[in-house]
Amino acid sequence: MTWPEPAFGAALLALIIERVTGYPSRIHRQIGHPVEWIGTLIEWLDGELNDISATPIVAKLRGAAALVILLAVTLIIAVTLRSVASELPAPWLWEALIAVPFIAQKSLHDHVKAVLIALESSLPQARLAVSLIVGRDPMQLDESGISKAALESLAENTSDGIVAPAFWFALAGLPGLLLYKAVNTADSMIGHRSPRYIDFGWAAARLDDLVNLPCSRLTGCLFAAAAGLANSNRGRTTLTIMMRDARKHASPNAGWPESALAGALGIRLGGPRSYDGRTVDLATMGDGRADLEANDIRRGLKLYGRALTVFAVAMLVIAIGF
Repeated sequence: MTWPEPAFGAALLALIIERVTGYPSRIHRQIGHPVEWIGTLIEWLDGELNDISATPIVAKLRGAAALVILLAVTLIIAVTLRSVASELPAPWLWEALIAVPFIAQKSLHDHVKAVLIALESSLPQARLAVSLIVGRDPMQLDESGISKAALESLAENTSDGIVAPAFWFALAGLPGLLLYKAVNTADSMIGHRSPRYIDFGWAAARLDDLVNLPCSRLTGCLFAAAAGLANSNRGRTTLTIMMRDARKHASPNAGWPESALAGALGIRLGGPRSYDGRTVDLATMGDGRADLEANDIRRGLKLYGRALTVFAVAMLVIAIGF
């Protein structure tokens, strides 16, 4: 691989390092996390530009302006980091090290596994653990509801937190990676449909939908490939269910990894859930059991690990090709 070709080798190395080390807690305690720094800028822009008394069109324009400022600052930082790395020996190695905090394989695994461990102990502990990774009301969830919430979070965050950052890093280096994380963080903070953000966060939400389009489909295919490694028929079934059910989801992206995970595990995801006391009836995905249990989370984590291995191998093949 030569510099500055698409950084598939750097993306592969970042995936390997982060899968083993994650983001060290000692470093986190000392300097925080880069995504938290992005969040701080978004909070400041929200406070400065979001006027809840503004008309919808003005609120959308203000939100778009906030997004442009966020992306401009992020791009300047990313280009500066890439420029510094290019002056060092093995610049792709330094880019990989910079990229590690923006990928969340180990963190996602650990959070979902914490739900599994808690669920095997007590429902109250499991509800607390799952509340850290989902936005729905956890207090009324039983074992099946907790398992379903954990698996849906696992599926969606595999796309948003791992495949998408690595995808954009591989295609566009550090600028692609950091710009993606800025957009995705903005969507998570201001892109929801609450009265304060339904207009101000419109641009962030729509751009996040756009940049995740290829990554959500790719994640679904990775789950199908991982299922096919164990059973070729299950792999084909997973693809069939994904192509049938993915578009039922309210999100243009979340349905792809969720339906693929449901197909791969032979379970059913989606359906009614509660947010802030309000019940939302979502489409179901998959043909299998709707009554889930803790062991389904264990099976999901095993499939997740295989899917990430498939992803890394694909990165390796492409990197060698370069």
